[in-house]
Amino acid sequence: MKKSGTAFKKLKEITERFSDEVDGLKFGEPVAFVYNPLDYARAPALMYLEKHLTHPLPKRVVFLGMNPGPFGMVQTGTPFGEIELVRDWMGVEAEVRKPEKECRKRPVEGFACQRSEVSGRRLWGLFRDRFGGAEHFFKEHAVLNYCPLAFLGETGRNLTPDKLKTAETAPLWEICDRALAEYLKVLKPEWVVGVGGFAEKKIQELAEAESVGFDFKIGKVLHPSPASPAANRDWAGTATRQLEEQGVW
Repeated sequence: MKKSGTAFKKLKEITERFSDEVDGLKFGEPVAFVYNPLDYARAPALMYLEKHLTHPLPKRVVFLGMNPGPFGMVQTGTPFGEIELVRDWMGVEAEVRKPEKECRKRPVEGFACQRSEVSGRRLWGLFRDRFGGAEHFFKEHAVLNYCPLAFLGETGRNLTPDKLKTAETAPLWEICDRALAEYLKVLKPEWVVGVGGFAEKKIQELAEAESVGFDFKIGKVLHPSPASPAANRDWAGTATRQLEEQGVW
């Protein structure tokens, strides 16, 4: 078992390098604003890693999301980071600075933000309801995002990374693949579960490239986004059945 101090040092190094590498990328229209919460919300991002992802290790299951939501990780630096659950259930709260270029219609307010991230409320709410205290969930589980960047149009519209130009995403995916492989080498999961089809596809590609250095099982769960009609019909029940049927739970 990896010592928690050593594991956190490694996760911190991966996160800081990940943040620096994606900061060097450029994106054109329709992207008008790029938010990197691993930079301006680094304090809570690292607090989440240190408090919940370093002890105990290994983690049996890693859930992987796509990228930050405007009222979740964009505000808290934490994957699917719905403010109330991050602060009150996980016990994670720290200073959040402003991004270098901020969209007036999508301000970064940190833990003072009054909006709720529906996807995060559903995902973390399921884990809370099933496991009780956060320490019970994180004993065997972790949650990461594949891409740390949020993309916004001129009007503040959220642009998911799968909708961007291939020429722009190719170098981004290369960085994200490398970082994910490094995270998994520390967490050493038995299962990596994609939250939605995009994340599952990226996990499969990583497994096929054999860049992690060990075998793991791949699972998938319905994305909890309210944009999905299926997710608006008892998402928690559907997700639980999927995880049980696959043998994750």
